[in-house]
Amino acid sequence: MNTRSSVLLLSTILLLPLPARSADDAVVPNEALVLDGLPAVPKALAERASAYMEFRTASFQAWNPLRPEMLVTTRFGDVPQLHRVKAPGAARTQLTFYPERILGARYRPKTADIVFSKDVGGGEWFQLYLRDDKTGKVTLLTDGKSRNQGGAFSKDGTWMAYTSTKRTGKNGDIWVMNPSDPAKTDRLVVEGSGENLFVTDWSPDGKTLLVVEGISVNESRQWLVDVAAGVKTRFSPESKEQVSWGAGRFSPDGKTVYTTTDADSEFSRLVAVDVATRKIEVLTPGLSWDVQGFDLSEDGTKLAWAVNEAGAETLHAMDVKTRKAIALPKIPYGTIGGLRWDTAGRSLGFTLTSAKSPADACAIDTQTGVLNRWTESETGGLDASAFAEPEIVSWKSFDGKTITGLLYRPPASFAGPRPVIVNIHGGPEGQSQAGFLGRNNFFLNELGVAILYPNVRGSTGYGKTFVKLDNGVLREDSVKDVGALLDWIGAQPGLDKGRVMVTGGSYGGYMTLASMTHYNDRFRCALDVVGISNWVTFLEHTEAYRRDLRRVEYGDERDPKMREFLEKISPLASAGKITKPMFIVQGRNDPRVPYTEAEQMVGAIKKNGGPVWYLLAKDEGHGFSKKKNQDFLFLATLKFVDDNLLK
Repeated sequence: MNTRSSVLLLSTILLLPLPARSADDAVVPNEALVLDGLPAVPKALAERASAYMEFRTASFQAWNPLRPEMLVTTRFGDVPQLHRVKAPGAARTQLTFYPERILGARYRPKTADIVFSKDVGGGEWFQLYLRDDKTGKVTLLTDGKSRNQGGAFSKDGTWMAYTSTKRTGKNGDIWVMNPSDPAKTDRLVVEGSGENLFVTDWSPDGKTLLVVEGISVNESRQWLVDVAAGVKTRFSPESKEQVSWGAGRFSPDGKTVYTTTDADSEFSRLVAVDVATRKIEVLTPGLSWDVQGFDLSEDGTKLAWAVNEAGAETLHAMDVKTRKAIALPKIPYGTIGGLRWDTAGRSLGFTLTSAKSPADACAIDTQTGVLNRWTESETGGLDASAFAEPEIVSWKSFDGKTITGLLYRPPASFAGPRPVIVNIHGGPEGQSQAGFLGRNNFFLNELGVAILYPNVRGSTGYGKTFVKLDNGVLREDSVKDVGALLDWIGAQPGLDKGRVMVTGGSYGGYMTLASMTHYNDRFRCALDVVGISNWVTFLEHTEAYRRDLRRVEYGDERDPKMREFLEKISPLASAGKITKPMFIVQGRNDPRVPYTEAEQMVGAIKKNGGPVWYLLAKDEGHGFSKKKNQDFLFLATLKFVDDNLLK
């Protein structure tokens, strides 16, 4: 359930008409964007920043079962689409052509047919599609209305199990279908009590599903589901404490399940569980960091896994029979995602991201020990190898807890103490990790602004006790971590405590708003992207399928005492304390944080006479995914920073 931090690229209010702008001197926003209070963005600024808007990324999705080639997602137009890559460095051949992004994809076993996921307008009502390899024909597999996720296949490729809300619109149930004939074969297997059941694997005989039930970031369970009978049996052991169990994989003989858990540990470890006896063998003893993800080769002879070490990841592999390590080449300092062995169990594919290179599809040949970059994403003509890498910094918070963060410093050519952007991750069960900053490199290299990504209490990656430190009535303790960070910045000779901006998306948007209500006099300005302004209205109006999961983390607004507390700590209740410039960004179709959260905050700040810019995208959801919208948001942010942080 770990989530990676990124800057989200980002009616009750009467939106004012945009003043007439000359096409000769100002950037003209596209028709999907609604602006309120934003000044004109000079074209000269767009020209200066143009190279920083031309980064691409590529994400590894799967190995073709029939041919030695990769399936990746990358963007040639406005949004990421599926592409085929036949060899390291070979051309990317586009397979899908939609105005909306492709979220993920996998091959159907024994074939080169592809099942992929797509939504519309960022609403996250995901639909599953089947692309026929021979004809290129695409078939909609789901109902076109509900939310559908997953797509785990039986070993022979006949059956696909997935999670869908189609029964009630709220509950995530497990369904099974034959994608070759979805209309006749689609059937409900087991009902869920919320959107919290996910199939992670089929048993080799095709009779049993391994299912994870998510309850919170700290608690999840595993079940074995009899596909024919629709009966689920608890697989993970009962525990008096909250224990998290991750995705699992059956061994080829069905006798062992490989999975991750933090049982009897502060951190998530890779384990092997005997299906018959439930005996657990820890495969990564002594770890003081989380196992981030893993994969088992198809023949069951090799395991590979990534370990999140203070925000960067290391890659490991072992021979399953001997339990001995398999030598792997050193991976650049960064993050690893989507680990997958090829059918032969020789090549290990993954997505690699570092501060000096955008996300790209890579693979290690474990026989030769060679790391190959299968895609080389463009960097707008800029030399990414010169980009700054982060340094890990730490400070003591109000209660003596040590809080850490990643600090990116601008080049030494910028003299004197530097302005700072504090960028707080979402989640809240997330973590800022060492990765590619993309457009944000402009702040470092061209404006001389330092960027600091704090991992306040409640972040993952530092043990399950640390994750719980902001739950319920402890919510504002994480805000106090930001206050302690401001003290730390004030003591750094290379940083300018008088020019600090705070920003964040989703939960990071709440943290941005809350930081401004607590430390308005210490920040110069703030940018909130799809942030929560009122905990009660958020919990009442976030989509029904995710409401109960959020109540576990934030508190149940239906309880009178908790409701009173949530109202009290909501930024909306203290909007009058914000007098510094605010920029609020929102997607109209956001299912997680409804757009009304942004609009009520904008209205309250205006009512109190505070300066506020508001940007709404009518074709986006929880953050901006379309390049044309991302580009305008970036340029507007540059204008905001120039006007309010630098001057």
